[in-house]
Amino acid sequence: MNKILIFIFLFLFSIQGLKSQSLISPSNEFELIFLMSDSGEPLYNLFYKGQEVIKPSSLGFEISTYFSGFSFTDNNFSSNFSSDFNVIEYTLDSYDETWFPVWGEESEIRNNYNELFVELEQEDTGRRLNIRFRLFDTGLGFRYEVPEQKALGHFIIKNELTEFTLTGDHMAIWIPGDYDSQEYDYNTTRLSEIGSTFDAAYTENVSQNSFSKTGVQTSLQMKSDDGIYINIHEAALVDYSTMHLNLDTENLTFTSWLTPDAFGNMAYMNAPCKTPWRTIIVSDDARDILASRITYNLNEPLAIDPSWIKPIKYIGVWWEMITGKSSWSYTDDFRSVQLGITDYTNAVRKENHAANNQNVKFHIDFAALHGFDAVLVEGWNIGWEDWFGNSKEYVFDFKTPYPDFDIKLLNDYAHDKGVELIMHHETSSSVRNYERHLEDAYSFMNKYGYNAVKSGYVGDIIPRGETHYGQYMINHYNYAIKKAAEYKIMINAHEAVRPTGIARTYPNLLANESARGTEYQAFGGSKPNHTTILPFTRQIGGPMDYTPGIFEMDISKLNPYNGSKVNTTLANQLGLYVVMYSPLQMAADLPENYLRFMDAFQFIKDVPLEWSKSIYLEAEPGEYITIARKDKNSDTWYIGNSNGYDERTSNISLDFLETNTTYNAIIYKDGNDANYSSNPQSYIIDSKFVNSNDTLIIKTVPAGGFAIQLLPLME
Repeated sequence: MNKILIFIFLFLFSIQGLKSQSLISPSNEFELIFLMSDSGEPLYNLFYKGQEVIKPSSLGFEISTYFSGFSFTDNNFSSNFSSDFNVIEYTLDSYDETWFPVWGEESEIRNNYNELFVELEQEDTGRRLNIRFRLFDTGLGFRYEVPEQKALGHFIIKNELTEFTLTGDHMAIWIPGDYDSQEYDYNTTRLSEIGSTFDAAYTENVSQNSFSKTGVQTSLQMKSDDGIYINIHEAALVDYSTMHLNLDTENLTFTSWLTPDAFGNMAYMNAPCKTPWRTIIVSDDARDILASRITYNLNEPLAIDPSWIKPIKYIGVWWEMITGKSSWSYTDDFRSVQLGITDYTNAVRKENHAANNQNVKFHIDFAALHGFDAVLVEGWNIGWEDWFGNSKEYVFDFKTPYPDFDIKLLNDYAHDKGVELIMHHETSSSVRNYERHLEDAYSFMNKYGYNAVKSGYVGDIIPRGETHYGQYMINHYNYAIKKAAEYKIMINAHEAVRPTGIARTYPNLLANESARGTEYQAFGGSKPNHTTILPFTRQIGGPMDYTPGIFEMDISKLNPYNGSKVNTTLANQLGLYVVMYSPLQMAADLPENYLRFMDAFQFIKDVPLEWSKSIYLEAEPGEYITIARKDKNSDTWYIGNSNGYDERTSNISLDFLETNTTYNAIIYKDGNDANYSSNPQSYIIDSKFVNSNDTLIIKTVPAGGFAIQLLPLME
């Protein structure tokens, strides 16, 4: 650690009347300039390779220190916490370490940055505010820190005023700003076109709450006309509300837009305190956006003993319900259910209730035969008859099974075959109910040998008036993760907030959904280029439980009343196991569909979950992605590709392979007549010997892809 104290009179120079302090990244490619205006307003300005990326942009808050008894509704006494500041001191720092993630896209991560710490004091109020900037070789992270002080203790954030003033009308890949859902198809437009296209982009969801026709969510991916890629997100979202962005179209300026609570307040703070980091990743090569680890590096180090955490490859009693073939609920006898009162003993069982002993045993047998770690079972517990749309608080108890689900028998049966069951905790967004039952539910899991849970937050939040991404719910999600760690339970949270690198600190958070996943292919379909975008947006903050591996693209073959189509080829589905990184990977289709294509299914069985190295071979957001990854536990490499709307040819240099080594390349690719709409199951499997001097030339059709296994030959 190299620390240099620099006082105000050092490194100050005048730019149009503004005093400033410069910070350079370790590679010298980035420059941050911190500025103070004549009115005492803190600003920042970001350059990449000498080119301005973020124009001088404002920093600060609108706050209130007025608490009117127990009512926050009259809390309109806002005050300025964004100007009238003087600089007390600048501190420069640098840091360089290597840390080793429990799981990830590589076995080690370098954390190298230069830091500028600015201490400010408001002239009239005496209130102090610090801003910490960290400049990496792939971009910038900064956060606010309010120190302990006599002038400010408890306060409410009415608005965060952080700005991102852009240099042009960039192309942007965005989803509508929403306090309750991230499950939208992405849109690619000019920044200036967001407002005019918002209504078409704002498609129906079971819980949604927009705030502005120019509001978007992060991670936001942009590209300038001169080829600069810019990604805005946040890191370490703890005890704060989620940041969205609202665009001033005239000035091409995004301003932070926090998620309010039921009273319209953004966050409740108690000094000393700090905000999440605001991140800006920048490069002239799209691959660098994927390779950046800023989000993880800005989170706190490991906080738990991770020895019990392990990646999971699983199948599930799930897709049959998503498609409408089967049911979560046990009976149609009850219009409403009262837990502890409603008696299921004599209820007429629905023939298509999926979570029954026979069906679960079949899935366990299939998992054991084909080397899967676990089986997810949804719809096992009482309460599904009226679980959704009723604003019902006591909706599940998370431990009482339906009559056709023998929890002890099935767990014993699974464990005898070397397979585990994954618990399912749908909360119906009744959060207080879940927290009341949480420790009992985790203890129940320990009793029967469950070590992982998929949690769900479908519907509007209870307490009523709260939303999925406000401070109240952020604290709940993090509480559930920490409490799960005490019980040695791994979490896969669906409908929760999109991740912000928290898994560095709590790696028992294996994955989130928090975006438009594969399930939407059974709800009318997603755009054909969807998975060429997610790694640049949703996955900037952490892994996604995307649930790939669908082989039967015509959903009417499972449910004649569902005319949806999966808008990819089968080869694309295989490529996603490499493209869409996660330590939790599902083979989501029905076992009988895998039995029809056992040669293609072999790739899903073979592809690992832990990687020692990842190389981003080619990428253009919304168009294509090709990634190579090396198995953490062998010398085998895997390559995955997802293609967008246009047919294209990939020229894949294998120069990343070990020299003087021959590999057997098993290539799963689109067939010559493959078409994601009319002939998605056309694929070819080739095998050839290759080495580091070779280049593979592979054609992909629209919404197609490929997957490659590179096995080193024994000498």
